[in-house]
Amino acid sequence: MSTDTPAVLWQPTPDSIRATRLAQFAQRVSARRGIDLGDGGDYDAIWRWSVEHLDQFWAEVADWSGVLPGVPDDRVLTRRAMPGAEWFPGTSVNFAEQALRHPADGAVDPAAPALIGSAEDADPVETSWAELRGQVGAFAATLRRLGVQRGDRVAGYLPNVPEAVVACLGAAAVGAVWSSVAPDFGTRAVLDRFAQIEPTVLVAVDGYRWNGREFDRRDVVAELRTALPTVRTTIAVPRLHPGELPDGALSWAEAVADVQEPVFESLPFDAPLWIVYSSGTTGLPKGIVHGHGGVTLEQHKQLGLHADVGPGDRFSWYASTAWIMWNITLCALLRGATVVVHDGAPTHPSATALFDLAERTRLTYLGTSPGYLMACEKAGVRPRDTHDLSALRSIGVTGSPLPASSFSWVYDAVEPDVFLGSISGGTDVATGFVGSTTLLPVTAGELQRPMLAVAAAAWDEDGHPVTGELGELVITEPMPSMPLYFWADPDGTRYREAYFEPWPGVWRHGDWLEVTERGTCVITGRSDSTLNRGGVRMGTADIYAAVESIPEVRDCVVLGVEQPGGGYWMPLFVQLADGAELTEELVIRIRDAIRRQASPRHVPDEVLVVPAVPHTRTGKRLEVPLKRLFQGVDPARAVNVGAVDDPSAVEHYVRLAAERAAR
Repeated sequence: MSTDTPAVLWQPTPDSIRATRLAQFAQRVSARRGIDLGDGGDYDAIWRWSVEHLDQFWAEVADWSGVLPGVPDDRVLTRRAMPGAEWFPGTSVNFAEQALRHPADGAVDPAAPALIGSAEDADPVETSWAELRGQVGAFAATLRRLGVQRGDRVAGYLPNVPEAVVACLGAAAVGAVWSSVAPDFGTRAVLDRFAQIEPTVLVAVDGYRWNGREFDRRDVVAELRTALPTVRTTIAVPRLHPGELPDGALSWAEAVADVQEPVFESLPFDAPLWIVYSSGTTGLPKGIVHGHGGVTLEQHKQLGLHADVGPGDRFSWYASTAWIMWNITLCALLRGATVVVHDGAPTHPSATALFDLAERTRLTYLGTSPGYLMACEKAGVRPRDTHDLSALRSIGVTGSPLPASSFSWVYDAVEPDVFLGSISGGTDVATGFVGSTTLLPVTAGELQRPMLAVAAAAWDEDGHPVTGELGELVITEPMPSMPLYFWADPDGTRYREAYFEPWPGVWRHGDWLEVTERGTCVITGRSDSTLNRGGVRMGTADIYAAVESIPEVRDCVVLGVEQPGGGYWMPLFVQLADGAELTEELVIRIRDAIRRQASPRHVPDEVLVVPAVPHTRTGKRLEVPLKRLFQGVDPARAVNVGAVDDPSAVEHYVRLAAERAAR
């Protein structure tokens, strides 16, 4: 429970409030509807109206953004249920068309940059709005020539490069469904995702550069092509071997050679746009399907009204193509902003690499993770003394809780006038639940408020709202960007189990939330067992699949433990086979297996031997209770030993947690 009032680090002025898009939006609504929203500067009044009158709010966003002008209130939310809400029936929205419409609208100069690609080994390359439209048109025409139809899946095994942006928009233009993972994923982790969705086209890179090193992925791509029988065509994106082309593949250059104006398929509001993935904690990652209309309107709200992004801005969020923040970065095009993508490590060649990017490309909005800001803080860097960040207006942060000390570091070492917006949301909804607004002060260690039209609350275990104490983050009203459905879940069973238990009709997200008496919010981490390192989520199943291939390991359990002060500890506990010993060589093999088969970002901090791994009586590893032990929860509250297959196995972890706490 928060008891001390945190420091106020940034304060809006009356002039800055009046200049925001949100204040102007509120004044517009007040004039159109004759309602009092506090002269546009009262965030709490705007929020209350937005959650109490969802139909009015989203009708206004649809009109203000130009996406769906003039839709009457009674045609906005015709079925108000979770799951199963029905939004804007009978309307048409194509995400790619909306993202690329601004030159024709006169909002941006066709010759101005729409996309800037940056990489560790190359200077930034600009792509104008006219050029981006032409490349998307060419790629869409190639997909049509290859027989890709509405609803077919186009999969990308790509780093954060301009080609990924073009491929995603091209797929959306024809009504195909996009899905991507990053090339640091091993073959098994990729197939766990792509094999489910049966793509017809695979857009794949031959390798990538990270932290000054090259990683060849030609063998992985060959394995994917063999293991994905539905893939009719592979489009090869050169990164390390530009002179090579896999047998039977189409080169990227050929796929975008016929530059032309894009032809956009007319799609219903709820047509599937892309498939992103859950972490896979309890099995295969779940394919989460978002819709064209929901994402488009939601991101006009999040980026336009919360982040205040519009034409003339340069927007970048450091992300891989496996993280929803990559998808959201593309959405800045909806706002007429220039998108900057960066391929490489955030700390290469030095800890200030992202601030180097901000200076070089004149970013107005830089998004990153708490881990990066904490690394800069620990390295003692002071970008305000070494970089020209005069263009930088906002810094966004998400992925895990940002400690108060890092808030303070930003205002001391980066820029005292920058707006630091901390956001907490999810891949599940492609947006934030609680986050930032330029109408309110920034306080150290806190998120400012629930976001507009998000009926967020903290509930206790009995389903009652609580203030000033931790509760489960719940959403009690539908959002347009909630999943349309899970892939291969025809009756919706897995969807309901994922979010709507134990409270039917109420979204339980799996985060611990405290709503303070002042209305601010504090997220303290996951209430489930998802591994969340630097914002990149992965389920424990991927780790287990890698480790259990090693003969010396009988059983194992991995935990992602959020620590006080913003740290994150990820131990792997292994029960060894009879006669095996945890030698240095075995530890190296375990780490290497995880790095190759699952993800290099999720290599454990420590590998520790235990006599046994406890399970539930239905055979599931006791991940969440063990995590709570290491977060300092009393053992009697953390673990229900009556539900454990071997209660004596828990005793060892209780001792380990006590010893670690004592240290």
